[in-house]
Amino acid sequence: MRKKFEPKANPNLETYSDPGLEQVVNRLSQRLERDTLIQQTTNQLRNLLQVDRVVLYYFYRQWKGQVTFESLSSSKFSIFGSTGPDECFNDEYAAMYEAGRVRAIADIEVEPIHPCHREFLRSMRVRANLVVPILNSSGLWGLLVAHHCQTARSWLPSEIEAMQGSAEKLATAPSIQSGTL
Repeated sequence: MRKKFEPKANPNLETYSDPGLEQVVNRLSQRLERDTLIQQTTNQLRNLLQVDRVVLYYFYRQWKGQVTFESLSSSKFSIFGSTGPDECFNDEYAAMYEAGRVRAIADIEVEPIHPCHREFLRSMRVRANLVVPILNSSGLWGLLVAHHCQTARSWLPSEIEAMQGSAEKLATAPSIQSGTL
């Protein structure tokens, strides 16, 4: 007759710790906290601003980035994973955003912007654009961007302030201060 296996309680289980496992769990916990904060922030901004899309454009390398989070009024507006046009976003533009530049464009068709930038925005079906930098202790971490796709729109000072406040909240979050996405 076979003996049934029954695990015995380990009296040392409570004192057992694996530093590698703890590190993995802490990293996962921090990422979940960060992801939740970013998604909540983009959702709140989209609802507050009543726009078609709010995205987080994260810089994974110097001036190389991609859309890593988005909140959408409709799935047809998704640009998740999109990268910016490298030829348009150069050191000059980066320096302006590192200095805290906020860019509010009411209508890309009449705003005096570089043709490369206009074509890029058109390719994403953007008509009005609001961009705020996310600056952490390491510098320009990302851009918080609101897109109105269907019509032109003027951005109110209170809407710009809401975007700036959200960018500051993200930049000072411990899970973002630590660096990478």
